[in-house]
Amino acid sequence: MTSTDDTAGCPEWDTGLLAPVRAGSPAEAATGDRAVLQALLDAEAALTRAQSAVGLAPAAAGHSVTEAAHADRFDARSLALRARGGGNPVIPLVADLTHEVAQRAPEHAEFVHRGATSQDIVDTALMLVAASTLDLTTADLVRTGEELALLADAHRDTPMPARTLTQHAVPTTFGLKAAGWRSLVLDAHDRLARVRLSLPVQLGGAAGTLAAFHAYANHGDNEEDVGLALIAAYAAELGLAAPDMPWHTLRTPVADLGSALAFTAGALGKIAADVLVLSRTEIGEVAESAGGDSSAMPHKSNPVRATLIASAARQVPSLSAALHGSLAAEDERPAGAWHAEWQPLRDALRLTGGAAHNAAELCADLRILPERMRTNLDLTGGLILSERLSAELAPVISRGAAKELLAKASRRAAEHGTGLVEALQQESGGLPEALLRTLADPLGYLGSAASLTDRALARQPHRDL
Repeated sequence: MTSTDDTAGCPEWDTGLLAPVRAGSPAEAATGDRAVLQALLDAEAALTRAQSAVGLAPAAAGHSVTEAAHADRFDARSLALRARGGGNPVIPLVADLTHEVAQRAPEHAEFVHRGATSQDIVDTALMLVAASTLDLTTADLVRTGEELALLADAHRDTPMPARTLTQHAVPTTFGLKAAGWRSLVLDAHDRLARVRLSLPVQLGGAAGTLAAFHAYANHGDNEEDVGLALIAAYAAELGLAAPDMPWHTLRTPVADLGSALAFTAGALGKIAADVLVLSRTEIGEVAESAGGDSSAMPHKSNPVRATLIASAARQVPSLSAALHGSLAAEDERPAGAWHAEWQPLRDALRLTGGAAHNAAELCADLRILPERMRTNLDLTGGLILSERLSAELAPVISRGAAKELLAKASRRAAEHGTGLVEALQQESGGLPEALLRTLADPLGYLGSAASLTDRALARQPHRDL
């Protein structure tokens, strides 16, 4: 195909040098330039096959176009450079694909791209790319959920400090925390799976009326609307949904996809944020088994997977916002709004898919350190149980007296460095030590943590979406 010398410095462009979150992930391969080019070709070939299926092209034409539509036969860099002439890569691709078909079956070259517009092919190709990427991403989310279920079950009763506004609050369990992470992962999985099933083909022709296909049709006595029949055949060829109408400027599919990707990145970001906090040197309640090295400090083992996931969670929402911005698209086909979606959509798919892949690996290898959790529970000398003590002592000495006693004892404990039990004994002058120590045991104040964990683990990802 047509080549160019304008490739200096670009023999392997878009290598992910500054994108470690998606580099080497399944999502990267599914969204790379070769994958996008093949999706464009698949959309073109399926269109010809669909026209054959409804009588708008010879049966052999679909075969000829499909045989020619292999990405390795086309120069992606040349297409990218020539796309500047018409604003999208389909225009030069159609010329190259037509030439490729003509080399094999000249009589079928006229059926390449017949009746379609460039947006039909780009939109459909990006839905194909999204479909393959979401299949990979949801599989990684299922794996992440399975790993979290194992962690939640194994640590159903492992106590740790709950933290609110950065401070110790009351005791909780790591099992409940892991079950919460899993709940978000399943929410993300179900949203992506639902969007995956709804991804549609795009076919409207020049302005969404499908008029060209009617012009090519030999109606005869057939009263079936050839445009509607062609949309259904096109969707069947590609395994995508058949839309009720062309969506050139009705961008619900892209906006919904962007929303689901932003939610997924954020849900995984919650796990990453917790891991980053809990793996701090001074906390040390969890650790990544395969931590990353530091270029300057040999002693460090950095939580790299959590770091990469957190980076994706901060990027995808803005990409989703760009996709939602393109909802305001003028006329029957827009200038700029549609074009503005391409890169943000691909980046959002890549980052979210990369984050899901990293999350599955993170959760599979995460080390839980119960001893450190217990040590941290004791950091405040029993103050973490003040809520329980207040509730339990109120019936004994009245609510007001219990509140006042605990306030004084807490100040004494902080000022003199004693435990809360000792301070309470000194301030109360009579409460039994055995009772106070029982009430100050974190294992006795876990509420419904175990039952909530069990209930959360009963949920499964929706497999039938």
